[in-house]
Amino acid sequence: MKLQTTIQEIKTVAAYYTPEEYLELEEKADFKNEYKDGEIITMTGGTTNHNKLALNLATTLNIALNDLDYEIYIGDVKLWIPRHRVFTYPDVMVIKGEPIYYGTNTTIVTNPLLIAEVLSKSTKDYDRGDKFLYYRSIPEFKEYLLIDQSQYYVMQYIKSQENKWVLTEHETEHSILNLSSIDMTISLSQLYKKVNFRENIE
Repeated sequence: MKLQTTIQEIKTVAAYYTPEEYLELEEKADFKNEYKDGEIITMTGGTTNHNKLALNLATTLNIALNDLDYEIYIGDVKLWIPRHRVFTYPDVMVIKGEPIYYGTNTTIVTNPLLIAEVLSKSTKDYDRGDKFLYYRSIPEFKEYLLIDQSQYYVMQYIKSQENKWVLTEHETEHSILNLSSIDMTISLSQLYKKVNFRENIE
């Protein structure tokens, strides 16, 4: 039986799921679902532009950090945020040193230094609002990238030594992202390579 049918049947008799119930259901899933304090939320599918942007960023990070003490994850690795009881799938995560796992499960990490999300119509308000709030509760988290897929535009939040989040907006093809948490740069022309703005977005 597919997860969609299973969840629909369970929802008729229950509105709350434990993290353990969610993880058990997610193992059988044909598609991704997030978990938010007892609620299971089905994720929407991504566009080709969404995929290209996440892959371009992850590839650039992987090349630049290949010989350094960082781990890069994309798409399928879950993040557990204990303070808010959230399981989610960030588009790209960077961890310094060794990942700290949730329990004995090596598919769920807890300690990203940098997180990037590619914005879509259906998720952009959540990514900028509540999800950013959840991410800020992670002690190791220092930098957040919000990448628009319809134009050259990236919102970059950096955590200062005074624990304030400072926003820098990058709005042209020639803009350069200076990633302070990992000491590297990436141009928006490189990040947006082969992205077609004429395509419909999510």
